[in-house]
Amino acid sequence: MEKKTAPNKIPSHSLEKFAHISYCHSMLYKTHNNKEKIGRVSYRLIILSVILIFTAGFAASAMADAPSEFDNLPFAPGEKLNFELKWGIIRAGKATMEVFPLATINGEKAFHFVLTVKTTRFIDAFYKVRDRIDSYTDIGLTRTLLYKKNQREGRTRRNIVVNFDWKKGEATYTNFKERRAPIKLLPGSLDPLSAFYFTRKFDFSKTPSMNHAITDGKKSVTGKARVVKKERIRIKKKKVHAWLIEPDLKHVSGVFKKSKKAKIKIWVSDDHLKIPLKVKSKVSIGSFVGELISSRGLKPKPVIKTDKPQ
Repeated sequence: MEKKTAPNKIPSHSLEKFAHISYCHSMLYKTHNNKEKIGRVSYRLIILSVILIFTAGFAASAMADAPSEFDNLPFAPGEKLNFELKWGIIRAGKATMEVFPLATINGEKAFHFVLTVKTTRFIDAFYKVRDRIDSYTDIGLTRTLLYKKNQREGRTRRNIVVNFDWKKGEATYTNFKERRAPIKLLPGSLDPLSAFYFTRKFDFSKTPSMNHAITDGKKSVTGKARVVKKERIRIKKKKVHAWLIEPDLKHVSGVFKKSKKAKIKIWVSDDHLKIPLKVKSKVSIGSFVGELISSRGLKPKPVIKTDKPQ
């Protein structure tokens, strides 16, 4: 079920703001004619950061009672990453990826990952996006326990809940009151958001490719990503080492599927954190970039203890 509202009108003062820049004017003309596609791309760009994807005091208190499993993971409750989204040279919006305090789902302790995406006030006039995804997985990141998506994209409204029954190996997708028939799950299926955190467990220097079962509640497929190379990129006026990763877009729909040679590139930090630094996509309607602008609650680099010489 999808609820629709009347489309927004474009305020004239917003267009005048960019009238003196010919390049922006042409970009905005394309935006007006492709507004629905652009909104969906900016949203999926972050989701596919596997789309995409942290206060010190909060993290410290949250980790005090954390289980020992956290020691082997590059993240913990309290981690927060903020991204800026751009279409060409135009600021399109912001996205935040956050690890919330541990939750309990059906009596099982679980990670709680949250992704929010919000377009800027200017882009709102063309295609307003206000999305939130909540993902709950077991502590070992071996399967998703619950997946929720509150979606507002243009005139589209969705309130999605995916419930998992691992005894039966099934997932049930519900949108508002419309419930679909259960689907069979591939063993160890993760939702798209938790799959991103799962990839951070890998040592990219020893992992040329990654394969894992992924589901959105409608279908269960094997997601694939290739580690291309390590290179230096510029982030916030600094050059840093990062791993370039390219996801396989075989199972991706929409503008990515329709665009010839569509591609998504993800640069992940070459350190113990393995956080996404930059995401770039190229499709028929233009180029999108998501770049890390701030972070907090990051785990400190682990101290390697060695035996003192006798």
